[in-house]
Amino acid sequence: MTPKDKSTSSKPLFRWPWLNRPKGDRTVGQQPEHQSVQGVTHTTVSSAESSSSLFPNASNFVIKRLQVDASQHGSNSIDPSGWERLLQNTAPNALHDSEYRFDPPKCDEDTRVEVTGELMGWIQDRESPQRLLCMTGAAGSGKSALQQTIAEECSGLEILASTFFFSSTDPTRNTMSPVIPTIAYQLGSNNPTLREAISEAVTKDPLIFKKSLKTQIHRLIVRPFEDLSRTISKAELAALPYAILIDGLDECTDEQRQAELLATIDECVLQNDALPFRIFIASRPEWAIRSVLEDTGYLHQKAYHIQLSDQYDASGDIRLSLSRRLRDIGRRSGDPRARSPSWPSEEDIETLVVNASGQFIYAATVIKFVSERRSSPVDRLRAVITWTPEDRAQPFAALDLLYTNIVSAAKEAYEAAHPERDFLLLLRVYQLLGLGSRTTDATKRWQKVEKCVSDEHERRQLADPQGSLFLFKPVLDGLLAFLSHALLDHENSDQEINRRIQASYDKWEQISRSIEEELLAQPADGSWPWETI
Repeated sequence: MTPKDKSTSSKPLFRWPWLNRPKGDRTVGQQPEHQSVQGVTHTTVSSAESSSSLFPNASNFVIKRLQVDASQHGSNSIDPSGWERLLQNTAPNALHDSEYRFDPPKCDEDTRVEVTGELMGWIQDRESPQRLLCMTGAAGSGKSALQQTIAEECSGLEILASTFFFSSTDPTRNTMSPVIPTIAYQLGSNNPTLREAISEAVTKDPLIFKKSLKTQIHRLIVRPFEDLSRTISKAELAALPYAILIDGLDECTDEQRQAELLATIDECVLQNDALPFRIFIASRPEWAIRSVLEDTGYLHQKAYHIQLSDQYDASGDIRLSLSRRLRDIGRRSGDPRARSPSWPSEEDIETLVVNASGQFIYAATVIKFVSERRSSPVDRLRAVITWTPEDRAQPFAALDLLYTNIVSAAKEAYEAAHPERDFLLLLRVYQLLGLGSRTTDATKRWQKVEKCVSDEHERRQLADPQGSLFLFKPVLDGLLAFLSHALLDHENSDQEINRRIQASYDKWEQISRSIEEELLAQPADGSWPWETI
């Protein structure tokens, strides 16, 4: 039946939501045929009609207080199946206000004032021709805290269109697949017309989520916005939320997909003046984003680039944050020494600032360690102060030493409570499951080797002593399979499992070291003897 046929049909068009209500809400009875009563709708239904009507085999009935629910019909309805399919392909954990990310890192009050001012100034400058901002910085430089702070400020100003926070340790948000659906969901949630258009696009093509990022962004974001812009005024379009924030692009596991997203944003958003978006991306300066921001890169002129570690000295902000946080810990402590106005001392604060080397991750780790409620913050801070590396040539030396001593302290406490258990086994299992914050040297080599064969910059970094902090990601499925089998075998003692794991690590270490040495020995011009490698 065509839409025109539907509009002229005598068959009912609407659902009648009150049909299942208690009988007191409606009256159905017999009336003399063709009798008209004020306030009463009198209907005679033939047997032919009744077979396909809402009331099969009914005739001569009366309906009082008629209410018709037409919300699910007509051209303005939203297909719930399309929207539900969209939701199934989103990553709720990637939202800035996700329950999963409860109490996320963000900038302390009165810190990072200069950089947040620059970021918010760029976002709110709708006349600026550069509609993409890329902020790059080393691990631990505070990129995610800045993104969270900016997201909350934009949300308060009602200009936040969407956010996506990548995380390499969360399988629901360490790939590119949910990015466009998650952004589209947030855009549709802000505007019913967009929601309807996005839902319709999914209904028309249920396989949209298996297609390229370019196809997804065009059908789920660009086309709905273009259609909307033709039906509303420029002022109304400008009033829509427009800030899109993407954090941790480098934590997407596939570098090629990182590059695909940047190319898609360039082609579909930056080259389309009909779209109101201003996009803020934060990432480590890895190949995908670094290559397009270089002098010869296609985003060099189009993107506003902030090199966080180079352009902003975070020492002052780290000093302020440490002083404020430690004094707050002292006020809440049961140790009278911590409640003293002289704790912590200025000398201690300065030592921590020097150790941090501009990395907020060091300060954040110190705060977490000192704030342990079952211990004295004074004693814990004194321990941290003594963990000062002799060699300050490596920027992450203090952080490495801090982690090492924290793990050592945990080992002592664990073995005191469980003398029959092996802490090293527990730590290795923790690492192998991908939950640890650090990695083994062998794993770092595998990660670097994988990159350097295609990236000269990464090849130069292979022996870089600064590359000491990488998230652990197992690359040998066989090792995990062995671990699973070993742990399920209850006849194996801790010592036996530990011996097997150590043997696996030794082999892994030997292979990775050999490959690293072989690659470093090859000429820089790329003329490598692949058959030998």
